[in-house]
Amino acid sequence: MKTKGFAKHYYLMLLPGYLWLIIFSIIPMFGIIIAFQQFNPGKGIFGSEFVGLEHFRYMFTLNDTRDILFNTLFIAVMKIIANLIVPLIFALMLNELRLLIMKRWIQTIVYLPHFLSWVILGGIVLDLFSYNGPINQLGGLFGLEPELFFANASLFPYLIVGSDVWKEFGFNTIIYLAALTGISPALYEAAGIDGASRFRSLWHITLPGIRTTAVLLTVLSLGNVLNAGFDQIFNLYNPLVYSTGDIIDTWVYRTGLLNLQYELATAVGLLKSLVGFLLISISYYLAYKFINYRIF
Repeated sequence: MKTKGFAKHYYLMLLPGYLWLIIFSIIPMFGIIIAFQQFNPGKGIFGSEFVGLEHFRYMFTLNDTRDILFNTLFIAVMKIIANLIVPLIFALMLNELRLLIMKRWIQTIVYLPHFLSWVILGGIVLDLFSYNGPINQLGGLFGLEPELFFANASLFPYLIVGSDVWKEFGFNTIIYLAALTGISPALYEAAGIDGASRFRSLWHITLPGIRTTAVLLTVLSLGNVLNAGFDQIFNLYNPLVYSTGDIIDTWVYRTGLLNLQYELATAVGLLKSLVGFLLISISYYLAYKFINYRIF
């Protein structure tokens, strides 16, 4: 009886989260019917004409669709790769640091940007790379001409990836550092007695020790391959870089809310959600198959 009463308290703690999920995530899903209608705001969902898959067929005839899909995949895949490699290398370097106080300070400093929104960080990045900003001033010392970085369509995707790595690699580094603490110090001591160099110890002990964590993060990141980061790009892009910086989420925002094409924007968003759900399902299956990790 005491166990049942104790469990009830857990359910009560979960109740606000469930209510939030139902109100803001499940009930609004009824609006996906707009993707199959010629939606008229005056008539509403129940009064608008049903047109079936017309908007989906029209979507694939647009040049914008192909461009935004390529931009989304390119930026998202670059982010996934960079946010796996950079934190791993930094965690390995930080793990080799023997000054504990300096190690903690560095870890705290690189972790701070994770807590700031892109509204704040976007302004910082734009100021850094502005025409009269520190980056151009530093380049001027080496005889380089000032550059309008965020007006250059060819540079924009790489600036997006680089700034995202700057924001998130501190958080991902902590995950790898936590994995590194699980490696037994006795393995390093035995390797030292056998005459192994630090590089050999890194290659044969450290990397195999965090292999499971690296594989897990890689597999689970596949579910985000269509999420290139709306908040970041929305705060950094402009019409000059639409050709390489416009992604599915920003295009849906402009098409649906600014151009009032609700049904087309809903169709694109629904397609993205279905593909994302499929990729998440595949990533969870791969995580279970290769490293025996499962959530459900």
